[in-house]
Amino acid sequence: MKRNHEIIIIEDDEDDRNFLKDIFESLGYPNKVVFIEDPTLAITYLSSPDTNPFIIFSDINMPKIDGFELRRQILANADISQKCVPYIFLSTSKNPENVKKAYSYHVQGYFSKEENFPAYKLMIQNIMEYWLKSLSPVFSS
Repeated sequence: MKRNHEIIIIEDDEDDRNFLKDIFESLGYPNKVVFIEDPTLAITYLSSPDTNPFIIFSDINMPKIDGFELRRQILANADISQKCVPYIFLSTSKNPENVKKAYSYHVQGYFSKEENFPAYKLMIQNIMEYWLKSLSPVFSS
């Protein structure tokens, strides 16, 4: 698994991006954190041969295309799907229909955004620690 590779965060909301930036800085992982504000730019970035993310965090409610459509496009793109990157939804919605729909797109997790910094930090840390220990078919450092 590409443990030291990029953490991709697809998030249109500036406040949410800043909150996540602070969380990742406080956790101190060596990974570069890349924010993609416009979800329509994610496919081009992720399909580049030079891009090999460790993990992708994505919002659902975004303009232009929502997280579900973005995930559908990623699954349909062989250049991205063959990279075996864990895909996690972070959403304010706890709607059971959204959760069910998310898992129909083969996501590896659906988590509710926390408003409390320590709680959100702990949640992100738990997600990261799980994936740092998980094996994948793509083995590289």
